Amino acid sequence: MPLYEMTPDAFRPLIQTSFADLKVLERGDLQRLLRSQIEVIGDDLYVLTEEFGDWEDSRRRIDLLAIDRQANLVVIELKRTNDGGHMELQAIRYAAMVSTMTFERAEQIHEEFLARMGAAATDVRDRLLTFLEWDEPDEEGFAPDVRIILVSEDFGKELTSAVLWLRDRSIDIQCIRLRPYQDGDSRLIDVQQIIPLPEADEYQVQLRQKEQGERKIRTETHELYLMFWGGLLALARVKGTRHANIKPQPYHWLRAGSGISGLSFKYAIIQACGIVELYIHRGNADDNKKIFDRLNASKAETEARFGGVLSWERLDEKRACRIKFVIERGGYRSPEALWPEIQREMVEAMTKLENALKPALDSLGI
Repeated sequence: MPLYEMTPDAFRPLIQTSFADLKVLERGDLQRLLRSQIEVIGDDLYVLTEEFGDWEDSRRRIDLLAIDRQANLVVIELKRTNDGGHMELQAIRYAAMVSTMTFERAEQIHEEFLARMGAAATDVRDRLLTFLEWDEPDEEGFAPDVRIILVSEDFGKELTSAVLWLRDRSIDIQCIRLRPYQDGDSRLIDVQQIIPLPEADEYQVQLRQKEQGERKIRTETHELYLMFWGGLLALARVKGTRHANIKPQPYHWLRAGSGISGLSFKYAIIQACGIVELYIHRGNADDNKKIFDRLNASKAETEARFGGVLSWERLDEKRACRIKFVIERGGYRSPEALWPEIQREMVEAMTKLENALKPALDSLGI
């Protein structure tokens, strides 16, 4: 959208220009001004240093390195171009390079920076602690994450697409546009955060935190599945059952073939109970229902051989069918001390289910 001056008589459009036309330089102008007025792009920032490149085998340098109120490091990359170039790739490298920085090292480089700027460098620690609102340095709480801020006259579609993709994967990266205007002898700058949109920023932070929490829960659950199946399959190998050669999986189920295509004997584990079942899932629903009905015709004999009542689920609204037995003793959320007994009961129930269904399966002739 154009930028206007509002006069008593009209909205007067200002002339959009470019940093190149204005002879504005990245380092000599933009970087020089922002290092002393960083609040232009963020009021929660404190500049540690500029042109930082404290690593071997690389001549690359971070335009501005800052911290925020949460003690995160902030890599700030500047471009005066109208597409941003490949600055997101540079910034990712820099973020990785500084991610292990300590408070002590930050204090040291800030002292060197102040000295280069001709400022008093005797109260460096107090400056940092005051900004962070800390009473004393906290190495464990320093630099828990690295943020990235890209600042440019404008951004190309390739760059913004990459930034949005990175944000979807919980990388804290922003794009701030500095759009220059000419008004007579005055040079004006319109500062806009374009990614994320400011009005959506808080929502996106909450959404990202929710996704991170859900991802953590999924990871923990997958680890529990692997542990639980590891114990169950060790018992299956001892007993030489059809699941003996299956590997543990990070899912709530394990299956092994029955010898008939599309029919498998499956273990499942949920929070409160375990399940053993024959799962019928062939090419189409009609075939599955016909097979189920033929097995169901021998229901009484099958349950007599099993020694208990089974759950016969035709699942008319779905393609698959199942015949199952539920182990109520517990599930993967049960105390681990109870797992061996749950696993033992599941393996025994599976063996009984296989034996109970064998005559009916053999009679299918498929």
